[in-house]
Amino acid sequence: MAATTPVDRLAPGDHACLTFTDPEERLDILAAFVAAGHGRGERIICFTDAVGVDGLRAELLNRGLEAGRDLTVVGTDRLWGGGSGPDAGTMVELLAHEMARADRDGRPGLRITADMCWAARPQANAEQLLVFESEVGRLFAAGRLTAICEYDRESFDPVTLAYAARVHPRTVAATVYHEDPVLRICRQHVPPGVRVAGELDYARAGVLSDALAEAVRLDHDVHLNLNHLHFIDAGAAAVILRAAAHLPDTRRMIVVCPEPIERTLTAAGAAAVPALRMLVRNGER
Repeated sequence: MAATTPVDRLAPGDHACLTFTDPEERLDILAAFVAAGHGRGERIICFTDAVGVDGLRAELLNRGLEAGRDLTVVGTDRLWGGGSGPDAGTMVELLAHEMARADRDGRPGLRITADMCWAARPQANAEQLLVFESEVGRLFAAGRLTAICEYDRESFDPVTLAYAARVHPRTVAATVYHEDPVLRICRQHVPPGVRVAGELDYARAGVLSDALAEAVRLDHDVHLNLNHLHFIDAGAAAVILRAAAHLPDTRRMIVVCPEPIERTLTAAGAAAVPALRMLVRNGER
C-alpha cells in the first residue's frame, strides 16, 4: 500500500494519489500543494474539471494563491493535446514537454495536480488510465516532477480506486481528528487550522478541544472553518470561546461560519473574547 504523507511534506519526485469525497478537503489539499510549489519556485499546473477552470482559480485566490506566471490552471482536456479523447501516450508526452519547459525557464521543478475524472468519461478507454499511471511513472525518476492525481470517490468504482492507491508510491489525505456518521473534524492546511462538518454537541467537544490545542501549537493565528457545521450546542460553543480566550494578545482565532452558528457563538459570549474574529457567510462580525 502507498505511504500516506502530509501534503506539505511531499518532496520532488513524489507521485501521490488523493481520493476524496469532500470537495472542500480536496481544495484545501490542492492549495497546500500549490503553496509549497510557490515556496520552492517551481512551475505549477493544475488540470481540473471538478469545479471548472474559473472555479478553481477563484478557490485558490480565496486562499491567497493567484494564478499567474508560476501557476497555470487549465481544463483536463488540455492533457489530450487537442485530440478527440484521452490518449495516455499524448498525456505523458505533454507532461514531459512541460518538464523540459520548466527546466529551460530555470525552475527547480514542475508540480502537477491532475483531476482524473477524464478516465470516467464515456469516450475514455478504461485501459488509458492503466497505461497513463504506468507510463507517467518514468517521469519521476529525475526527481524534478511532483504530482497529485485526484480521484473523486463518487466517480470511480472500488476496483479503480484500489488500483489507483496501489500504483501511486504515496497518498495524501487530511489529518482526521474525529469521524463518525454525524461529525467530522480534520486539519485544514490553507489557511492553517481546523475544519469541522456536521453536528457538534458537548459530548464530542473534547475532540475539538484537542484539535484546537494542536492548531494553537502549530499556527500563529488559528482558523476554525465551520462552514459545513449544521448545528452546535452551547457547551461546544463554550469550548471554542475558551480556546480563543486563552490565546496570547498577539494571536487570533478566526472562525468562518454560517449565520445560525454565529448566533449560537454570539449567545455564548463571543463578543467578550477579544482574540475571536467571526467571518460569517454573506457578512462579517
